[in-house]
Amino acid sequence: MPRLADLVELLHGWYPPETALDWDAVGLAAGDPGADVRRVLLAVDPVLPVAREAAAWDGDLLLTHHPLLLRGVHGVAETTPKGRTLAALTRAGCGLLTAHTNADHGNPGVSDAIARALGLRDVRPVAASGPALDKIVVYVPVTHAEQVRIAIAEAGAGRIGDYDSCSWTSVGEGRFRPLDGAHPVIGRVGDLELVAEAKVEAVMPRARRSEVVRALLDVHPYEEVAYDVVELADPGAAETGAGRIGDVDPTTLGDFASLVASALPATPRGVLVGGDPDRVVRRVAVNGGAGDSLLPEVLASGADVYVTSDLRHHLSSEFLEKDGPSLLDVSHWAAEWTWLPELAARLGAALGDTVEVRVSTLCTDVWQDRR
Repeated sequence: MPRLADLVELLHGWYPPETALDWDAVGLAAGDPGADVRRVLLAVDPVLPVAREAAAWDGDLLLTHHPLLLRGVHGVAETTPKGRTLAALTRAGCGLLTAHTNADHGNPGVSDAIARALGLRDVRPVAASGPALDKIVVYVPVTHAEQVRIAIAEAGAGRIGDYDSCSWTSVGEGRFRPLDGAHPVIGRVGDLELVAEAKVEAVMPRARRSEVVRALLDVHPYEEVAYDVVELADPGAAETGAGRIGDVDPTTLGDFASLVASALPATPRGVLVGGDPDRVVRRVAVNGGAGDSLLPEVLASGADVYVTSDLRHHLSSEFLEKDGPSLLDVSHWAAEWTWLPELAARLGAALGDTVEVRVSTLCTDVWQDRR
């Protein structure tokens, strides 16, 4: 049976915390990492009704998209909504784990799920990004090259997509003269030495730079190690990043709005349409959550319509005057809920029958229709 720490490691492998935006609060918010996990409940919002659902089901982990403790708090007394939610989980022995903007940017992530729900094809990020990468280059005697390759791989270098231990090696001639005070592994003080050396290169996450360099130095035989760390340019063609854009069969904005309404969980607010209902729609941009920040990239993307949530009045009005994409504003909760069944399937495939995974169907959209 997996432990809570195993679930955290699995989720962080799919959605690395370092890819979350700097204002975000992702990861394990509550729970004992050593506790066994038999049941996992998935939800968008960590609110009291969802916490009570997890407790009533005897869940061991509540995995949510939105953080409970996004901003600093000075207490979690049960006189506050956050305190009541946390207390309900704690009394039930249920942990709380969050994947927010790291899941938004992931591949497959939240916006991918929305794109699939709406039938988009040839999907790619609206604003491509990826974890910052370095390249480590080191010169080592051929006899010690393999132990260096193994050490840097174990420290996090050489991971490319679904492959690990990726590196490039070329062989050449190393030349050096040990001076007084040196204690050379190869050669003698005062003599010029020629050594068959390997040049080993591998990419690595910038966040792992210190660990990789430390591992390299620990196994390298030389007293003075020659190595370079090169910062790589931002991967503009990355498959991760904010939002998604893709194609649909030609339709009208009005008909596409109806498709969106039927594809997402029903909420009182429905779908708000900004633009000419008769406009032809071929290319669609989507973004889970509040989508204001992506408006400039969407404007330049060639999209005919942008599907997102929580658009502000003045920004939307000015955006529509720029003769760019039309706008569809949908329920924040409903759009992001589409990710949960995909995450449940992914967890099920990874964990097998050792853990029972359930998706909460409680609607935590805050708006009600009182007409």
